[in-house]
Amino acid sequence: MIEQELLNRISINPKVMVGKPTIKGTRLTVEYILNLLAHGATVAEIIEEYEGLVESDIRACLLFASRSLESTSFMPLTAEIV
Repeated sequence: MIEQELLNRISINPKVMVGKPTIKGTRLTVEYILNLLAHGATVAEIIEEYEGLVESDIRACLLFASRSLESTSFMPLTAEIV
């Protein structure tokens, strides 16, 4: 699946979940899916838990997050002592 097809699986609508990016046709936010993955859930577990989700939906969340960070600059939250 090409990148644009994956990104088309993500929807941003101010009337759904206060405009947070969601998997199209659901109320599952990209943030929520990423949080599940960060806390150790597997793609298979997420798909099993949420009927209708497919692996491409999870990959779309990862690609969306990656693209969202491309032009972001980061500053450390705390000074590192060396």
